[in-house]
Amino acid sequence: MSATVEREPERRAGWAPAGRRMPWWQLLLRYLLLLAVLALTIGPFLWQLSTSLKGPGEDLYRYPPSLLPHQVTLDNYAGVAETIPVWDFALNSLKVAVTNVLTNCAGAALAGYALARLRFPGRRGALVVFIMAMLVPVESILIAQFVTMRELQLNNTLLGVVLPGCIGAMNVLLMRNAFAALPYEVEEAAYVDGANAWQRFMRIALPSVKGTLAVVAIFAFMGAWDDFLWPLIVLSDQSKFTLTIGLNFLHGTFADNQRLVAAGTVIAVLPLLVLFACLQRFFFRGVGEGAVKG
Repeated sequence: MSATVEREPERRAGWAPAGRRMPWWQLLLRYLLLLAVLALTIGPFLWQLSTSLKGPGEDLYRYPPSLLPHQVTLDNYAGVAETIPVWDFALNSLKVAVTNVLTNCAGAALAGYALARLRFPGRRGALVVFIMAMLVPVESILIAQFVTMRELQLNNTLLGVVLPGCIGAMNVLLMRNAFAALPYEVEEAAYVDGANAWQRFMRIALPSVKGTLAVVAIFAFMGAWDDFLWPLIVLSDQSKFTLTIGLNFLHGTFADNQRLVAAGTVIAVLPLLVLFACLQRFFFRGVGEGAVKG
């Protein structure tokens, strides 16, 4: 154990697993690849943030491009609110996203627990159905979903936006795998003490998979917040538009201010950053917390 602890700083400093020091060119290549991936992932967001802070006197298309704005201003964010009712659109998106998170966390947890821990006829068939649902492209069922919402008289409503994605097949499988990884000994002890299935689910299983539940919450929020195609199809009243649809009005035939578009993009991304910052410690914990303790 002491040898392993002593070697850990060496590995972080560039030592190979076998104890040999990593060649300098391999270490340099790793850092170059990491920097390239970092530039590809956060580069577009940094550019949009820079554009949203640039004043009207700055040339956005200068060469070489300048990432740091020379005339920092927040007027572009105020201009977004003056051009479109961005806060009303954001509130509609928040309603849809929060409802989607609640329904996915509750529904996926219940379905995942049933598939992983309960024994009932057709359990394997239900699992196959969820797997097959992941293979169906969303675009191929949009017309059927729209017809269903129209028959239910839910078109042009926020409920019609939420309903098709209230429980995702991927989220159910994530929760199923998390519950399946839990040891049976803990539940067996609770069963001997007289706990029923609901009590075992609420008091033992669910608290042990908070990491996976956070993953489901983040995925559900991101999917609902970023969705553009389905709200565009089902909604026709501008007062019910979500933020992704509303931001489209910043870029059109009669409006093409890239500073406003960038400011609107930053406004749309900020809630996702806040959500991930709040749930990141659960997100990275995953299902490993379900192990037997003590």
